[in-house]
Amino acid sequence: MFERIYHMLIKEFLQTFRDPRMRMVIFLMPVIQSLVFGYAVTTDVSNIPTAVYDLDHTLESRELISRFAASGYFEQRAHVTNSNEAQRLIDKGEVRLILHMQKGFGEKVRAGRTAPLQIIVEGSDSNTAGIILDYSARIVSGYNEKVLLTRLATLTGSRPDPPMELTARAWFNPNLESRYYYVPGVIALIVMLITLMLASMAVVREKEIGTIEQIMVTPISRLEFILGKTLPFAIIGYVDVLIISLIAVFWFEVPLEGNLLLLLLGNGLYLMSTLGMGLLISTVSRTQQQAMMSAFFVYFPAVLLSGFMFPIANMPTVIQWFTFINPLRYFLVIIRGIFLKGIGPEFLWPQMAALAGLGIILLALAVSRFQKTIS
Repeated sequence: MFERIYHMLIKEFLQTFRDPRMRMVIFLMPVIQSLVFGYAVTTDVSNIPTAVYDLDHTLESRELISRFAASGYFEQRAHVTNSNEAQRLIDKGEVRLILHMQKGFGEKVRAGRTAPLQIIVEGSDSNTAGIILDYSARIVSGYNEKVLLTRLATLTGSRPDPPMELTARAWFNPNLESRYYYVPGVIALIVMLITLMLASMAVVREKEIGTIEQIMVTPISRLEFILGKTLPFAIIGYVDVLIISLIAVFWFEVPLEGNLLLLLLGNGLYLMSTLGMGLLISTVSRTQQQAMMSAFFVYFPAVLLSGFMFPIANMPTVIQWFTFINPLRYFLVIIRGIFLKGIGPEFLWPQMAALAGLGIILLALAVSRFQKTIS
């Protein structure tokens, strides 16, 4: 049995690496994708192009403008003098925020009255607009606190201490950098894409080139055939995980707090699911083109329903039930938990058990379907 699997393994490696373009897809493309996704997939918003519409021109209005500029989030691009000019900048996409202060803003602040401040945000991208509004609210809140403390100091003759002092600490990601959260997830996405595509074309390629009949007359069993098809791609998946993990740690400086061996164990269970899914697609497909299209048809919903971009808790209840059959959902918890939190199997065993169950079911279905195909 082991000798037959070994020869099948050698055959698959030779067939896979014979094409130079396939070698680039397997090893070079994951590196390029990890670099591109690592920089592109982020929710950090900085250097927000801002226009100032200040009709007051007082010390108070200039101080508020300087607070926005000093925050590091906003970059002043223009100083407008009328509403039509402000609307033109928003329409052309040259600015994303307009800071508007009416005449009398500084006088009302000095007199202790409420001074209206208008913040106009380009809201076509609701997520970015929400982040910009949050940044703006924090800056305005800090300005309000400073004005109130100054006013109290004037009335009482001494500057009072604030009633409470907030000390905030973010565990596992002290600087709240989005790449710490997304780069480990990119590893899971790329490994799924590569192994799903390779496995989905494994059996159907034998049918297209006419070698499936030659394999069937050999004494190799169905299980040995599936294992021989799976193991080469599992090894490739492990190599890709190690390469992309090195890029994550040494290029993007994402900390690996947990156990590398536990990460490799979780990756093995994850590969059982992705390869089983790919082989199942391959057994039901008639051409490599059909297999590739089916693989992409499975891949994109898996990404959307994994929690990588959108929280699963915010999805409708019916959709949340579908996420339980998605292996990417579980591996994202494992890889982020190991990278960022350094947690062990005592916390990750439910996700690992789910991956093991999905992997066994998918591989069993692939073996069963292959039996029906050759009968």
